[in-house]
Amino acid sequence: MQAITNQYDYIIVGQGLAGSCLALHLNRMGKTTFVVDTPRENRASAVAAGLFNPVTGKRNVKSWEADQLFPYLFKFYSEAETFLNQRFFYPQPVYRPFISIADQNEWMGRSEDPSLKSLIRKVFTSSVYGDQTFDEFGGVEISQAGYLDTNAFMRAVREFLKSRNSFEEAAFDYAAMTVSQESIRYKNVTASHIAFCEGSKSKNNPWFDWVPITPLKGETLTISFHTPPKVIFNRSAYIVPTGRDNVFMVGATYKPGDNTGGTSAEAKAELEEKVNGLVRLPYKIHDQNWGIRPSTHDRRPVLGAHPQYKNMVMLNGLGTKGVSLAPYFSGMLVDWLLGQSEIPREANIERYKSLYSKFSKT
Repeated sequence: MQAITNQYDYIIVGQGLAGSCLALHLNRMGKTTFVVDTPRENRASAVAAGLFNPVTGKRNVKSWEADQLFPYLFKFYSEAETFLNQRFFYPQPVYRPFISIADQNEWMGRSEDPSLKSLIRKVFTSSVYGDQTFDEFGGVEISQAGYLDTNAFMRAVREFLKSRNSFEEAAFDYAAMTVSQESIRYKNVTASHIAFCEGSKSKNNPWFDWVPITPLKGETLTISFHTPPKVIFNRSAYIVPTGRDNVFMVGATYKPGDNTGGTSAEAKAELEEKVNGLVRLPYKIHDQNWGIRPSTHDRRPVLGAHPQYKNMVMLNGLGTKGVSLAPYFSGMLVDWLLGQSEIPREANIERYKSLYSKFSKT
């Protein structure tokens, strides 16, 4: 018997943060989606702590495009909770202890900077959480921060897709795809477009293997405390709740170019040292996890169409900031697909177009 062909507007490959946000955006616009993914292999999204913080980096500066990204993510995840009838979004301040008087003075000055003022909830000049952390010089509370329970979010999206018979749990088979300018056929599914949200797996995609997605390995620890932290502590390392009772995630290491699987004793020692320098609380290590984040040389996402087939698009390169980048840039991609906006060059796949003829095997 011949298989029945199922017609959708979009096929989405990958259901990590990028693919999940893209599917929600498209469904909100009345578009039908068919998602192909192997959830157990979503390493980067599945082990991510889900922390979002508008003041980051070694220099503790405002994140790129924070003024657009953070109001957008608050609205997106709040609406997603209502739509999916699940809890996974936890806004709350992040507390960064000062390490010296000089550090305190610097942040006092920053609190008057108009570009940062709205993000600094309060600067403390004396200890606030001295029973839990080393903050004898005080600390700063950052607003517009918190965490997303990434596994709960992706699970809720997956269950929604399954309820619509729009999810296949399988590795995507590139050989089973037929492409034309008008349509995409994959096995018994036909769609007008296909979107690849594969993260570091894109190196195996014969259509987009020319896009220089760089592996960025990160490792985390799962720990518990006898007395849980009162807030999210973040300095050198972060300690973030997981949604499970008295279970926290510590992270993360940062190894650009490392594509090796598995955990390492070196990373464990590094994370333990950082935890011991951040909190006074006794803790117990339960597990160590790893993930390969998809990054780019300029630390900007990659979105847009294949040079040859405009109905074949990519959303990738979210790096360490997937929770904050995925809602905004998946929305931008949808707006572009619907002809409602343009993709700026700094995030556009066009910036790598010269590599297509050089390396593509398609």
